[in-house]
Amino acid sequence: MKLIIAEKPSVARDIARVLKCSGRGEGYLKGEDYLVSWALGHLVTLVEPDELDEKYKKWRMEDLPLLPEHIPTKVISKTRSQFSTLKKLMLSSEVDSLICATDAGREGELIFRLIYEKAGCKKPVERLWISSMTDEAIREGFETLKPASEYEGLYQSAQCRSQADWLVGMNASRAFTLRYGVLLSIGRVQTPTLAILVKRYREIADFKPVEYHTVTADFGDYQGVWFRPDSEDEKTAHRIPDADAAQAIAQKVKGKQAQVKSVSKEEKRELAPQLYDLTSLQRDANRQLGFTADKTLKLAQALYEKWKALTYPRTDSRYLPMDMIGRAAQTLKKLPAPYQPLVQGIPYKDGKLPFSRRIFDNAKVSDHHALIPTPQTAPLDKLPPDERALFDLVARRTIAAFYPPYEYDQVKVVTEAAEESFRSTGRAVRAPGWKAVYAQTNSAPSARGKAKKAEDAETVLPPLLVGDTRTVRKTTAKKESTKPPAPHTDASLLASMENAGRDLEDEALREQMKGSGLGTPATRAAIIERLIAVGYVQRRGRALNATEKGVRLIEVAPPEIASPETTGKWELALNEIAQNKRDTARFMEGIRRMTDFLVEYAQRTENPGSFPEEERKGARGRRSAAKAPSVLPDVVCPLCGKPVQETAKAFGCSDWRGGCRFTLWKDCLARGGGPTLNSKLVTLLLRDQTVKGSSGVVKLEDEHIRFYPSDPDAKAVSFPYRYKKKGG
Repeated sequence: MKLIIAEKPSVARDIARVLKCSGRGEGYLKGEDYLVSWALGHLVTLVEPDELDEKYKKWRMEDLPLLPEHIPTKVISKTRSQFSTLKKLMLSSEVDSLICATDAGREGELIFRLIYEKAGCKKPVERLWISSMTDEAIREGFETLKPASEYEGLYQSAQCRSQADWLVGMNASRAFTLRYGVLLSIGRVQTPTLAILVKRYREIADFKPVEYHTVTADFGDYQGVWFRPDSEDEKTAHRIPDADAAQAIAQKVKGKQAQVKSVSKEEKRELAPQLYDLTSLQRDANRQLGFTADKTLKLAQALYEKWKALTYPRTDSRYLPMDMIGRAAQTLKKLPAPYQPLVQGIPYKDGKLPFSRRIFDNAKVSDHHALIPTPQTAPLDKLPPDERALFDLVARRTIAAFYPPYEYDQVKVVTEAAEESFRSTGRAVRAPGWKAVYAQTNSAPSARGKAKKAEDAETVLPPLLVGDTRTVRKTTAKKESTKPPAPHTDASLLASMENAGRDLEDEALREQMKGSGLGTPATRAAIIERLIAVGYVQRRGRALNATEKGVRLIEVAPPEIASPETTGKWELALNEIAQNKRDTARFMEGIRRMTDFLVEYAQRTENPGSFPEEERKGARGRRSAAKAPSVLPDVVCPLCGKPVQETAKAFGCSDWRGGCRFTLWKDCLARGGGPTLNSKLVTLLLRDQTVKGSSGVVKLEDEHIRFYPSDPDAKAVSFPYRYKKKGG
C-alpha cells in the first residue's frame, strides 16, 4: 500500500477520484492500492527563540545574536490533529512507501519533508510532479513518478531559505526593535522591497515641477505641435518657457498658410507577447483589472485547483518544453467557443502550430512551464466574474503568442507656417497581427508599459506629401508642467522586484543576477501584503506608498540588508543550491555573518533618533500613554471658530465639552485608500479648504472632508466632520 500526501484536501480529493480511492477514514481516503491524505499547508515549522531557551522570552540586546547550530522544528498546534493522522499513516505497517504530492515547487517540497522528518519516517518516497490538475495530467504524473532523491537539491534550497529567514528576521527585528523602542520587522526580502518604495517616495517628495508652454496648430484634418528644429533634445524641443512667447507664436501662425516640409515613414513590427509566468500575469491583472498581486495569485490558484482551467500558476517560466507542441495545439482546440474564431486565425502550417523559440525552448523551462489553459474546456458560464476575467487574460495571451507580428508605419510629418515648425506623429497599420486577438476587448497587452500609452495617444494621419498646403484654422497655447514619477502599483513594484539587480554597476554581478530578483513569483504577493500589514506601506487605490514608519526604517537600516543586491545574491545562491551547484554550508555561513553584522550595526548606532509618535512602545511592548492634546496654531474650528486641537487619534474642536462636534479622525480617509491626516495637512486644509498632493486633492466642503484621488480608476472618499456619537 502506498500513502499519497497532498498539500491541500481539495487536491487530495482530486487525486483520490482519479485513482478510485472512494473509501473514507479519519483524515484520509482509501482505495485498493493507495491511501490518500493531506497536509493543511505547513503542519511543521521552525521553533520560536523562547522554545530554544525560556530566557529568550524577554527581548534583551545582550542575548543577541541568536545563532543556534541547529534550529529544531515543532508541530503547529492548530493543525496537530492532522499531523497525528499523517504520522500514524506513515508509520503504519500497512504502508510500505510514500508518494509526495504536495505542490511542485520549493515550498511544497519543504512542507512534505518537514512532516516526513518530524514523523520519524524512513520509508522510500517517490515524487509526483505535475503542472495541471486535470485528470489526464494526474494520470500521466503517476505514470512518471521519480525518486525523491532527484529533488534533494530543491529541499536543501527550501530548508536554507527557511533557516535564513529565521536567523535574519529574528535577530534583526529584535535588535532594531530594542534600539529604537518601536516594534520593527526586518526581513531579507521585505526590507529591500520596502527600499524600492522608499526610493520612489523620495523621488516624488524631492520632485520640483518645471512649468512650460506648448502651442498646437489645427490644420483641419490633422494637428501639429510646435517644436524647435535645432534642439538637441527631441523630448524637450516642444517646450516654450515663456507664456508670452507661446501666445506670440500662436497669434503669428493663426490663419496663415502652412506647407508640409517633410514626411518620413519607418516600417516597424512588434512580435507577439510571450506566454505568462505568474509575475507577468500579476502585473497585467493589476494594470488592466485592478487586481492586487495577492488577489491574482488566489484567483489563479482557484482556476488551477478548483476549476482545472489553468496549469500550475506559481511558475517563473514563460516557455513551453518542445514535447508540448502537440498538447499546446490540443489546448487551443479545447478553449471555450468564444475563443475559437481567434484560434482559427492562427497561421497553421500544414495543420500544425507555427513553431517559435519565443514559445518552445527546453533550456528556458524551469520547474514548471509557462502558465496556459489546460486541455480541458473551461466552464465559462460557471466561473465567477473575477476568475473569468483572469482566465480571459491567460486564454488570449496563449492565442496571441502564436499570431504573426503587428506591423505598422511610424509616420512623422513636419509642417511649416510663418517660419514656425510643427510636428505631427501617427501610425498607419499594415498588418494587425497579434493585436487582432485584443481588437474587441479592453485587455490589450501591456508588455511595453509607457510605450503602450504613447501608442494609444498617436492618431492616424491623412495621406500627406511634401508640398501639400493647409490653412492654420486655429491655435492653442497651453500651460503645462513636468510630472513627478508615479507612485508604485502592484504591477510596477512586481517588475522592480523581478528585475532587482539590473541597475548594479558591477557588470559581472548584474549578469549573474539575471532571473533572480527579490523573492520568487510564489512569494512576491505575500511580501507586498506583509509590508502593508506591519505599517510600512499604505495602499491608496492602486498606489503603494511608503509610510513615515517605512521611510524611517530604511533611513536607519544598513544598506547591506536594504539593498536588492544582497537579496538578489541570496536568491541566486538558493537557485544554485536547488540545482546542486552550491554548497549549503557555505550559504548558511554567509547568512550567519550577515546576522552578526546586523545585530552589531544596531548596537553601535550612536544617534538612533525616533519613529512616529503613534508607533512608539514602552519597555514591555505596550503602547505609550495617549498623546496629550495640543492646539494647532493659526487655525480655527470651521463650525464655531474656537481653536483646534490634536489628540492621538483625531483633530477636533477644543470646545468639545461645550458641544462642538467638529472632528477629523486621522484615519478617516485612509480607510478608503486616502491619506492619513497629520497636523501639517490639517493646518493647510483648515486655512485654504483645499490641499493638493501627488496622490490627489483633499477638500473641506459641505461639512465633509473629501479626497479626490489623481488615479482615475480610484474612488473618491468622503467623511462627515460634524461627529455624532452612536445613538445621538
